[in-house]
Amino acid sequence: MQEIPPEQSLIEYPSDFPIKVMGRARPDFAQTLTDIVMEFDPTFDPATVEMRPSKSGNYIGLTFTVRATSREQLDALYKALHGHDMVSIVL
Repeated sequence: MQEIPPEQSLIEYPSDFPIKVMGRARPDFAQTLTDIVMEFDPTFDPATVEMRPSKSGNYIGLTFTVRATSREQLDALYKALHGHDMVSIVL
């Protein structure tokens, strides 16, 4: 992956950055993913997680607004979330 110079980044750091995650509805889905988010943003407040179940209730969408401090932090967080077996989509 080619390194993007900070002056060409579309994101100013630090900033609040929303990450949407979708997966099958499971009782431990939100807590498991919140734990992953907190590894990358220790200041993250779990009370701010937005949850939206699908119409059928089979899937759930979560929005985490993290404090992004660098592109490396965001890339690593996306990779950790995307790589988790409970996750279908990360936006």
